[in-house]
Amino acid sequence: MWFAGRLPWVRCEGSPDKGWTATAESVQPQRFLPPLEPRVVYVIGVNYREHANEMNTPIPEHPVVAMKNPASVIGHEDIVRLPRFLPSDSVDYEVELAVIIGKSCKNIRKEDALDYVAGYTVANDVSARDWQKIYSGGQWVRGKSFDTFCPLGPVMVTPDELSDPNRLDLTFELNGEVKQSSNTSDMIFSVQELITFLSGSTTLLPGTVILTGTPPGVGAARNPPRYLQAGDRMTTSVAGIGSLTNTVQDEEV
Repeated sequence: MWFAGRLPWVRCEGSPDKGWTATAESVQPQRFLPPLEPRVVYVIGVNYREHANEMNTPIPEHPVVAMKNPASVIGHEDIVRLPRFLPSDSVDYEVELAVIIGKSCKNIRKEDALDYVAGYTVANDVSARDWQKIYSGGQWVRGKSFDTFCPLGPVMVTPDELSDPNRLDLTFELNGEVKQSSNTSDMIFSVQELITFLSGSTTLLPGTVILTGTPPGVGAARNPPRYLQAGDRMTTSVAGIGSLTNTVQDEEV
């Protein structure tokens, strides 16, 4: 069951590849599920110029691609769990615009790329920096794939409601204090360019989610670093979509 992104809430029927139809049935959500169960989650790294600067990283010539385990997805008001079985004390936040692919596609031209988008949502690309950079053999997937590390929501907004995904304000607040504030216009690779790149010689299935990168202000770049702690409350926002809120607790082992 999906819910429309504007009040009043109504029940919708359909799927990302076939489209959605609003019914006449009004609903009052008791809990926000993630907007979808992704087939795959692509993560784009170092895609904001100012974030590359704060991390002292060269501007990439091509998109930097990693992945998340789809089982890491949670929804609005769900709890992010700090890993304790494989412990990490370096868990970071990242506000991101998430793109949801609605139709199977391959070798898509840039000018046609948005035709394959089912919608957009807000993402928090939670990342364990130590497992991302030290204990993973150079691959980012382990540090980004722990359970609860991919909050999505609170809703999916269809493309007709966003005139330009490359000009959206995004913010991240930690316990009410703004830590990240930027605009998707600072992205190195646009939404269209990312879809074109990822679909090159590669089929993107309906339900594919693309996290498009994070702006400056991450905890790892601060002096001293500010990593997530049990009891923190995060509010991740993208203009035109909404705000995704999650609290932080330790994993129960």
